Amino acid sequence: MRIDILTLFPEAVDAMLNVSILGRAQERGFIAIKSHQIREYTTNKQMQVDDYPYGGGRGAVMQADPLYRCWAYVTETFGPGRTIYLSPCGRVFTQTVARELKERYDHLILVCGHYEGVDQRFLDECVDEELSMGDFVLTGGEIPAMAVCDAVCRMVPGVLPDEECFTEESHWDGLLEHPQYSRPAVWHDREVPPILVSGDHAKVAAWRKKESYKRTMARRPDLFAAFDETQLTTKADRKIFQQAKDEFAAEAPFLPQQGG
Repeated sequence: MRIDILTLFPEAVDAMLNVSILGRAQERGFIAIKSHQIREYTTNKQMQVDDYPYGGGRGAVMQADPLYRCWAYVTETFGPGRTIYLSPCGRVFTQTVARELKERYDHLILVCGHYEGVDQRFLDECVDEELSMGDFVLTGGEIPAMAVCDAVCRMVPGVLPDEECFTEESHWDGLLEHPQYSRPAVWHDREVPPILVSGDHAKVAAWRKKESYKRTMARRPDLFAAFDETQLTTKADRKIFQQAKDEFAAEAPFLPQQGG
């Protein structure tokens, strides 16, 4: 997997993506992430990348030509890739979208906008799709680009020690992850659930699945409503699912209310 990031702030991107898990994965050759300074592709001494918007209004708009020159360099040097503009106007980025990008493409080109946005003509000519982090606006596209990189690259074989490192986490199967605990067994008079120290792996797995259902029901009823029960093909799976619903119904009056 190769990801190229077009940005005005490559130092910010590099500081995050060249360390820890993704940094080691790059050193080992499993992934390649490279940032490109858009200003280096300007044709004026001031390295100007923005100008006033036609039609008037506040702020400035990123010009098409520097972006195009940077994008052209990337595609000519490293080959064509799926070009994505990080924008609040795009489809919302989810775990499903991350899996789609990882499975369908081996080269992504992420475009980070700034100011009031990007000249539409660049988007029309070079961008394949737009992605949004959600219904809010950020100062620039660097944080979304880093989020996309992290979510996609961690699923590339070799980046994490085992596939279970991401297949058992929140949103992989449409549910939230179960609660996690570590040592000590008692902290501030709060004990680890006894089942987790029982040594019975089958019971631990069942408890984690049940708690995943309950947490999703409590915190994301929208996700739970969309969960496809037909994927529960065994009697044991259906039993755990029913136990989760029964326990949640009994505990619901005593659970803290979300929001408000």
